[in-house]
Amino acid sequence: MRPSRILPALLLPLALLASACGGSSSADTLGGGSDGTDGKGSVTLNVGDQKGGSEAVLRAAGELDDLDYKIKWSTFTSGPPLLEAVNAKAVDIGAVGNTPPVFAAGAGSKITVVAASHGSPAGEAILVPDDSPLKKLEQLKGKSVAVAQGSSAHFQLVASLKKAGLTLKDVKVSYLQPADALAAFNGGKVDAWAVWDPYTSQVLTAKQGKVLTDGEGVVNGLGFQVAAPSALKDEKKAAAIEDYLERLRRAQDWVFDHPEEWAKVWAKDTGLPYEAALAAVKRSNGTRVPVAVDQAAIDSEQRIVDTFAELKLIPRKVTFADFVDPRFNGDLPPSTTPARIYKEK
Repeated sequence: MRPSRILPALLLPLALLASACGGSSSADTLGGGSDGTDGKGSVTLNVGDQKGGSEAVLRAAGELDDLDYKIKWSTFTSGPPLLEAVNAKAVDIGAVGNTPPVFAAGAGSKITVVAASHGSPAGEAILVPDDSPLKKLEQLKGKSVAVAQGSSAHFQLVASLKKAGLTLKDVKVSYLQPADALAAFNGGKVDAWAVWDPYTSQVLTAKQGKVLTDGEGVVNGLGFQVAAPSALKDEKKAAAIEDYLERLRRAQDWVFDHPEEWAKVWAKDTGLPYEAALAAVKRSNGTRVPVAVDQAAIDSEQRIVDTFAELKLIPRKVTFADFVDPRFNGDLPPSTTPARIYKEK
């Protein structure tokens, strides 16, 4: 067994960062969140969030000022339980990665994708320990890989294996949530770990692992805002959602222009080391571009649906377009717009 690699103290902040990309249990819900965001008017928008997520970036960018509605925040550690709350009408809107909507749609949940962003998939990686002899994907055959079931990393693993002429049957898959996967990776119980930022940046910054492959060319790099159909039918809430999405888009632009400032806020909010937070911002978090939920995005998500349906990992095959409302696209660029790239000064 390899010696311990990552300080146990780092498990706690990382455990809080089971992002929208992963997770599958409603037990992941942190609940509560802040008391809310003051605003004017009688409308309250119930927003599902994650630690260091939408509230933090909106506040850092100054986009929570002068609201004509109130926001009540509920905090989750992953996308699937957040979407369970959307389905239950407890949350009006929330941010998730590219795969949780597929699983929610497959389960028949009442959800509607209303906005998208496109970022670099470099943070979606299959990691191996620094001293691993594995150097190419084909060498994963017969090896053990940790991954969160139903996460974007799950799809990235499937797609990467396919690119190497392999399938999930060719590897020993350990379905583990990030904190458990990190412990397994740290303790030498798995040969590789399919995961996303900021975990990727945490491991790389600590020089405890290396990238065997990343998501470039195999995953779509999309993230989504998902709303409750009932909220969209409410004229006042729909107007609040439109304004909220505009603020998020401006905040994302602010992140790209202020990576160091955002990394400090993100690190403080999550417990991540600043160096890891800044690396994650520049690798993936800050690269996101607000884009339209267009046909290309729908087609790309449909391929994820088809993949998981074929693997029988979702109950039924669905038409992803049935879960999309494009009314807030406006004049946003196509979903295929390249991610922003940070250039070293």
